[in-house]
Amino acid sequence: MTGVESPNNGKLFYKFNLEKKVRQNHPLRKLKGLLNLDFMYGLLKDKYGSNGNVSVPPPVIMKMMILLFLYNVRSEREMMETIQERLDWLWFLGYDIDEEVLNHRVLSKARKRWGEDIFKELFNRVVKQAVEAGLVDGEKIFVDASLVEADASKNSVKKLDDIKLDEQYQELVKRLDERAKEGVEGCGKINQEHISSTDPDATITSQSGVRNLSYKVHRSVDDRKEIITSCSVPTGSVNEAHVLEKTIAEHEEVVEAKVKTVVADSKYGTTENYNALKERGIKTHIKDLGASRVRRGEVFGKERFAYVAERDVYICPAGKELQRRSWNRNRKWMKYRIDKEQCAICELRSQCTNDKNGRSISRLPGDDLITAGRQDAASEDGIKDLKRRQHLMERSYAYGKRFGYKRARWRALWRVSIQQMLVATVQNLIKISQYGDLESKADGALILKCHRLGFLWQNLIHWHRVTLITLNLRPKLEF
Repeated sequence: MTGVESPNNGKLFYKFNLEKKVRQNHPLRKLKGLLNLDFMYGLLKDKYGSNGNVSVPPPVIMKMMILLFLYNVRSEREMMETIQERLDWLWFLGYDIDEEVLNHRVLSKARKRWGEDIFKELFNRVVKQAVEAGLVDGEKIFVDASLVEADASKNSVKKLDDIKLDEQYQELVKRLDERAKEGVEGCGKINQEHISSTDPDATITSQSGVRNLSYKVHRSVDDRKEIITSCSVPTGSVNEAHVLEKTIAEHEEVVEAKVKTVVADSKYGTTENYNALKERGIKTHIKDLGASRVRRGEVFGKERFAYVAERDVYICPAGKELQRRSWNRNRKWMKYRIDKEQCAICELRSQCTNDKNGRSISRLPGDDLITAGRQDAASEDGIKDLKRRQHLMERSYAYGKRFGYKRARWRALWRVSIQQMLVATVQNLIKISQYGDLESKADGALILKCHRLGFLWQNLIHWHRVTLITLNLRPKLEF
């Protein structure tokens, strides 16, 4: 007998328990167990007054911001409207089913009141949870940077000479001065003369021949379970090489372990970084920036010239000597040069130099450390790590796209920094919820192996079904 749909007039009384309406294997259950936000009360006590209206509990606001990125909701207004329709979100936030939800303006006001420090503290505490769960090794890190599109149109870019009468002029000039103090050497002339009136902190960058207003997020990822251990956001034109030491310092501070190996691409492979890292005894599995330039010019690199310390000379690939000729006081390097007559008749000249005065080599203070750093990158372990870095860092940033890291939600550097720290925090929380329980057990390796085998078995079943359907056959077994 066919049932007939009847109108739902509602009951007078309901027996309802929100706890029972959220399934036991819901991802938010693990997340709620991992999050302990009580530390916020102590850190934010000076941000609130002792009289007046009672504020919304800071942990509730923070949970809302985590939901915003975890589910990549388009706007805060939309999220507030959706919370009332989602029983799992209400349960996660500690709301009752008939409790009134906040206005979306509360979130923006809280960010402005709290500042960056509270979000940095949350990120660090989550990383420490990963360390305690055994998911962080701490001794080997992979480092990379990625551009983040600013929330500003190209049409907002103005030349300072054209807006001197504009009321924003003084503020924009101040932002440019701040860039200069930060040492934004890679921004070039265009960022010294142009600025966005919508988001003055964003800088003009070029990628694949296309110019955009952007920021740049810098991450270090640990080797063991790909936990993000540091996350910082300067302007888009800051060169990667200038923030490497800061990235390492932030990693060591939160993980409380000394870095022994750094893996990075050629943008980090400057002589300054090789020298600084080798002085600390760190292995530099970093591609040589100078070598990549040499390959483009098709000339012999400096590594092809052997230095003889006893005689203070370099020996070129043809067996000729390059002798010390001059000292540069400003750049602090010694110049070694071969006689141009000998260089002119050399059979290898076309592969070595086009300089009419002959080939020259510069020797920097600490050049032995720089050479040792380049040898680390060329070693078998270095080549293996550099190959793995391509997949590991791409995977970390690609996964971050699910949570909206690629485009800035808000304007100004400090707000974009908050966004990237929340994205990194969400990624780490998911990693801890996936692997934390497995690693904490004595037989964790065996359980993890069985988990992977189960995943492979599911893929095999799926392949079996797809193959039979493709061949228009009906499977004899039901999986």
